[in-house]
Amino acid sequence: MGSLQQTHAEAMALVRLHSDEELTAKKKYPWTGSTNLASYLASTTSSHYVWANDLIRKFRKRIANR
Repeated sequence: MGSLQQTHAEAMALVRLHSDEELTAKKKYPWTGSTNLASYLASTTSSHYVWANDLIRKFRKRIANR
């Protein structure tokens, strides 16, 4: 299994350890502050792909305009 598949499987296993209430309740865990666990999970997983995709798209556009 490749690195991407491995980390995806690990992230999904972590999500499955929590109930919907644990994932979506704001202030459920003191370390999440005023947000919920799902927001933290999204920001450390799928949001990184959106961010990276945007950077790649901007880079390609800049290269094409040279």
